[in-house]
Amino acid sequence: MGLFRPKVGPVAAPHGELGDSELVEHVRNGETAAYDTLVTRHMRRAFAVAYRVMGQREDAEDLVQDAFIAALERIDSFEKGRSFGPWFYRILVNRGLNARKARSIRQTEMLPEQMPALGVLPDRAAEQAELRSRLHAALDTLPERQRLAVQLFELEGFSGAEIAEILEMPAGTVRWHLHQARRQLREALEIYQRKES
Repeated sequence: MGLFRPKVGPVAAPHGELGDSELVEHVRNGETAAYDTLVTRHMRRAFAVAYRVMGQREDAEDLVQDAFIAALERIDSFEKGRSFGPWFYRILVNRGLNARKARSIRQTEMLPEQMPALGVLPDRAAEQAELRSRLHAALDTLPERQRLAVQLFELEGFSGAEIAEILEMPAGTVRWHLHQARRQLREALEIYQRKES
């Protein structure tokens, strides 16, 4: 008795091999697996950006989920030929900024970002913690758009053009924000170094 062999038609390329714009077209045609691929592809970076905007893990997770749902609902407004990433991150950042304005974020005790590694001298670990604390304090003094621009550029690796699209501002304004933010951060850290000397 022979083996049952289903009829095989033309084999579609796996979604993982498609570009974002092609995936969007598949989503528009009702293929939910294509959107799953987009979500998987952008999830890690989306969480990192959401965490920069919200400052709390739980709020960032909620924001990412909300932004992916909103992007799916607006998928028909996505312009063919554009890059999905900046379009999606603009939705994420705008929703995050609106959420921060609309409600107060619950306060939780922050865990240290890095536990000292074994073998690190206690005074060196304390010095690193103090420097991190100064850097976070300096970042908190920046205007919101400058803080987001410098975090997206320096910490998340977005290009100036991508940041311009995400924050909906001209590229020249992004460069100005980055310049101003770096200057303020440098001044804040120089004051710290002078105190240490």
